[in-house]
Amino acid sequence: MIGLKEIAEIANVSISTVSNVLNGRKNVGAETRERVLRICEAHGYAVNGGKKARAEQNRTVLFIFSDFDRDFYLKIIQGISDCLTENGFNLVICTNKSSGEFMRASFASGAICLDASMSDEFLAGVAAQEMPVVLMDRIMESGNANAASVIVDNYPVMCQLVQALADRGMKRFGYVGGLGFTLDNQERFAGFSDTLARNGIVFDQRYYYHGNYREDSGYQAAKLMLLSNDLPEVVVCANDNMALGAIRAFEEHGVSVPEDVSVTGFDDSAMAAMAGLTTVAIPRYESGYLAAKKLLELMGGEDASADPFKLSATIRWRKTVK
Repeated sequence: MIGLKEIAEIANVSISTVSNVLNGRKNVGAETRERVLRICEAHGYAVNGGKKARAEQNRTVLFIFSDFDRDFYLKIIQGISDCLTENGFNLVICTNKSSGEFMRASFASGAICLDASMSDEFLAGVAAQEMPVVLMDRIMESGNANAASVIVDNYPVMCQLVQALADRGMKRFGYVGGLGFTLDNQERFAGFSDTLARNGIVFDQRYYYHGNYREDSGYQAAKLMLLSNDLPEVVVCANDNMALGAIRAFEEHGVSVPEDVSVTGFDDSAMAAMAGLTTVAIPRYESGYLAAKKLLELMGGEDASADPFKLSATIRWRKTVK
């Protein structure tokens, strides 16, 4: 069956224009609208009756995630659930492996996606043809009037964290990054590297260690640092799990935190608080609540803003930094 991308190519318009036509918006010229609709009809691409009609079919919303880390997702889910319950909607939680079975208008009225592995093209197609979508921790590159984004404002708070470390006299920095393609890691590393540059501190790329947001990857990164026999003064990690893994490796090898090396994380998980980890606190409950609120607005007929909704974060200074 022909897809959204092919319709846009045949009509010589953008995917977002096709989305606007399929959702009955008035910001498309009559000639273009007719051309798109003729192509859809000719190729058997069903056209739905608009967001409001779909929202009335059922009162179910999907939350799609990529990997179940109970501590990370629980507060987000609580925020989503509270907002939906207050407005009389049901919540169904699924992983990306099963989401394709559920992301259709006959099952749900909208979806909240926290899954970096789902492509923009797929989500744009769902948003245009099936249901409104709110993305968390990412921005859809192609743009779509039926898809919105709720993200953490990673850059400024990482700048604040690294500036405070530089103000304490630290000059030799290590960085343990998450998955390189994720917006979170890109923004966090940009804040890290830009702040070092503003302070005249040269960051040696040998001290960039690639992780995957899991504790074991932080553990392995720290073991590589230990093998090099040239520890940085502070290791900045792109999330708490990797920071906790790094601390475990250091302690197993007799390296004291923070006396020998300081460590910071990002997220402020329950385990981070228990371990006394210096980190950045993300308002995860609020992010879930606001994502659900934005989705309800889209299902009610509002167009998505061109700009993502950004959540501010704060630093939690604890005992892993001297």
